[in-house]
Parts: sequence; structure tokens; C-alpha cells
Amino acid sequence: MFMGEYHHNIDDKARIVLPSKFRDELSNTFVITRGLEGCLFIYSKEEWDKLVSKLKTLPFTKKDARAFLRFFLSGATEVTFDKQGRVAVPSPLAKYASLKKECVVIGVNDRIELWSEDSFNEYFSNYEDNISDLSETLFDNMEF
Repeated sequence: MFMGEYHHNIDDKARIVLPSKFRDELSNTFVITRGLEGCLFIYSKEEWDKLVSKLKTLPFTKKDARAFLRFFLSGATEVTFDKQGRVAVPSPLAKYASLKKECVVIGVNDRIELWSEDSFNEYFSNYEDNISDLSETLFDNMEF
């Protein structure tokens, strides 16, 4: 399980070091793709394979399913760490997520999200005051 928030810089060649605890869970080969809300999603190969199996069940006859699959899968790239533990973010993905220098790397259960610091701060401030309301709606019928 991925969790936590880390602040790292991306270099001029779009390489970033992921936290060591995340690198250990990912192993050497993993998948990076466009995420939602302007961030990138990073999955271990195992989690990626599970997700793709679920995506295969979407009906290709539905316009929204085709649009989502194109968006999500066309940017997906299998990547590896270099000898310094960095990952090179493909140019189209770095552009999509507006990755410049300061980045935020967060663990979100089965995936890692990579955000530009500005985008993350804006996203977080937009939802910060509403988290109580969101939790009430999402967990209304659940028992803890």
C-alpha cells in the first residue's frame, strides 16, 4: 500500500527520484500514465495488470468508455529506474501534468500520484474545507 506525501524536484531532463519506500514496492519495472485532475498515476506491474483486466470489461460500443480508454491507455508507458534511482517521465506526460521543478509525490493506496506542486496545492485547497462533507457522503452506509 502506498501512502504519504513527499516533495521532490524534477530535473531538466524530466527525471525524478521517487521515495525509497515507493521504489521498493514498485520493483524495477512499472507503469506511468495520465491520471485524473491533471496528475500522473504510477502503478506497479501487478496493480497495472489488475486495473487493465477491469478496463477490458468496459463496453467498446460506449462512446464514454472509448474516450476514457484512449485518454488513460494512450499515455501509459512502462518505465524503469536508472542507476541513481530516478525515473524519466516521458515528455507528453510531463507536459500533461505541468511538471516543471517542484513536484509532490503522494501514495494513494494502490498507486502513486505525481503532481506539480502548484497543481497539488490548488487541488488540495479546493477540497480542504469540503472533506467532512465528502466523507459523510462517501461513507454514509459504511460501518467502521
